[in-house]
This record gives sequence, C-alpha cells and structure tokens, in this order.
Amino acid sequence: MRVLSAPPITGRAGTSPGRDPHRLRDREAGRARDAGRDRVVGRARDAGRDRGQVAVEFLGMLPLIAVVCVLLWQSALLGYTYVRAGNAADEGARQGAADAADPGGRCRAAAEDDLGAWQPARVDCGPASGGMYEADVTLKVPVLFPGFIDFPFDVEGHASAVAEG
Repeated sequence: MRVLSAPPITGRAGTSPGRDPHRLRDREAGRARDAGRDRVVGRARDAGRDRGQVAVEFLGMLPLIAVVCVLLWQSALLGYTYVRAGNAADEGARQGAADAADPGGRCRAAAEDDLGAWQPARVDCGPASGGMYEADVTLKVPVLFPGFIDFPFDVEGHASAVAEG
C-alpha cells in the first residue's frame, strides 16, 4: 500500500518559510527608503555650492539678450520709416491732385507737414500719365545709436491720386 504524505510546510503559498518574497520586498524597500533619505540629505548639503548659479547664467546671457532687443528695435524703426514715407507720399499726392494752381508746392508742403520731425526728406511731386498726380518721399532710416552705424539705403514711399481739375 502506498502512503501519501502531507505537503511541506510553507510560509505563504508556494514558498518555504525562510524565503518569503514579501518579507524580502519590505526589507529592500526599507533600504531604498534609507538611500533616498541619504540622497535628499546630500542634496541639501550640496545646495549651498550651487548658490548664485542662475545669476551667473543670466549675466552670461545678458549681452545676447541685449543684442537681440536692439536688433528687434532697429527692425521696428525700419518698418515705421516705411510707414511714415508711404503716408507722407499719400498725403502729398492727395493735396497736389486737389490744387490746380500750385500742385507742386502744396504737395511738398503737405508731405513735409505730415512727416513732422522726420526731416530732412526728399519729396518729389509731379503729374503722371493718365490724369494722375504722384508723389515720392525718400527718408533716411533712423538708427537706434546715431553715429555708431549708418544704413547705406534710404526708404522710399510712392503714392498716386487722380488729378482733380
């Protein structure tokens, strides 16, 4: 006759009492917690060495930031000069087209009046073909730092209006 014996005694299902995986996992978690605590304490101890790092990096980038700001401002001045030249030419052409007696004088006066402090400007007015009256205004681009650099080109504005008269 065959005798069946009882299964071996285990701590949890399928393991022996000395090798409980949950107990090992808890022990490893405790070691990891202690190592994490050591890292946090180490970071707090090393934090004094990084003091002022952001200020040093900012000071290193400050010249680049300043150059970018100056270039953006100069680009805005260039665009604004185009707008001013075009608007002055438009105003001059309208006034010149409306005055039959002295169109050139009125055109020039209206364009220079519209420019205000943006003088000296070159204003050319005259009749065009097809019953039109046209005005051309040429302006020098202002520089953010006068005397430092001078642009080799001028900005031109052109406008036409139908001659009345």
